[in-house]
Amino acid sequence: MAQAATATARTVRRDIPFAWVGMDKRGQRVKGRSLAPDEQALRADLRRQGIVPQRVRRQSAAFKTGGKVRPEDIAIFSRQLATMLAAGIPLVQSFEIVGNGHEKPSMQKLILDIKADVEGGISLHEALAKRPLYFDDLFVNLVEAGEQAGALESLLDKIATYKEKTEALKKKVKKALFYPAAVLAVAVIVTIILLVFVIPQFESLFKGFGADLPAFTQFVINLSKFVQSQGIFLALAAGAAGYAFVYFKKRSRAMRDLLDRIMLRLPIIGPILNKAAVARFARTLSTMFAAGVPLVEALVSVAGATGNSVYEKATLQIKDEVATGQRLQRAMEGTGLFPNMVIQMIAVGEESGALDEMSGKVATFFEQDVDNAVDSMSSLLEPLIMAILGVLVGGLVVAMYLPIFKLGSVV
Repeated sequence: MAQAATATARTVRRDIPFAWVGMDKRGQRVKGRSLAPDEQALRADLRRQGIVPQRVRRQSAAFKTGGKVRPEDIAIFSRQLATMLAAGIPLVQSFEIVGNGHEKPSMQKLILDIKADVEGGISLHEALAKRPLYFDDLFVNLVEAGEQAGALESLLDKIATYKEKTEALKKKVKKALFYPAAVLAVAVIVTIILLVFVIPQFESLFKGFGADLPAFTQFVINLSKFVQSQGIFLALAAGAAGYAFVYFKKRSRAMRDLLDRIMLRLPIIGPILNKAAVARFARTLSTMFAAGVPLVEALVSVAGATGNSVYEKATLQIKDEVATGQRLQRAMEGTGLFPNMVIQMIAVGEESGALDEMSGKVATFFEQDVDNAVDSMSSLLEPLIMAILGVLVGGLVVAMYLPIFKLGSVV
């Protein structure tokens, strides 16, 4: 907020969070949150800007670091900064206004840290490059292009649009993967509950029958006993296997490559992931090329943005071929990954000098296609999932009632 301009000018070098309330020069009540070395320094800063502090309260450490910075936050930040610059507000002041007005403390600190670096004399893209956890090479390269061309607000607007669209696409892909996984997990949990708590009650009832149980019923009872006696070990083994999977997935490039190849070949989900990768390829290429980034250099950022190692390697192969004089269309054909429609539209873009526009149209088409595919997949999976649940739960119920049916036929 504008009232806290001076008080927060050096917040990035301070460690203690405060919330304050005061009166400005017009006698109006103002409030804000700031970081300062101590309460006295904060009060002095507020007085220097014409604010009479009435109440200053130290906040918990959660204020300083609370909340994880998410890609959605970076997209909103890009949009806000682009709007500020387009309105003619200087860069440093724009950072100050956006940072002080942010509700998430971690994001506020990140923005004000960047502001301090810019005030220290380094360029914006250099300040962003110091924080690769939040700003990837694509973001930094586009900002650098904007600074060199004197059109930073325009490039930030393109970045914001790009981030918004890519994050929306990621959410759709996550939805496609999460839905069947969640239902399968629920089915497993329900089955375990039945085996541990329900089946033993039937077992005690069957002991008084004095007759052999049907084979299916006996199998379920034996399975229940096994789960009860070895359940803790099974849970530990499953936990260890899950931890090992995540550990090696993060650290082994070969394992990530294998998983990416497998995911692309899965029925139902595979086509969605392929379309999503093509959409990210086209959207990133469109954004980079529209910003004036040379094609070979743009393809390096495109490779990292595809979200799949198969497409990443193919894009780097395309980059190498384009660097030797090959046309982009021919290089894409050689990978065997891109649909013919995409290659033809890229060819039209190359011929007409509107590669960014045609790539953008390809991205929009495939983003919509992914959205429709996710909705269709949900409709197709619902009856399949109901059938799986019916077999698991219904099978256990039938197994428990078979002896009762057998006893009734004898009587």
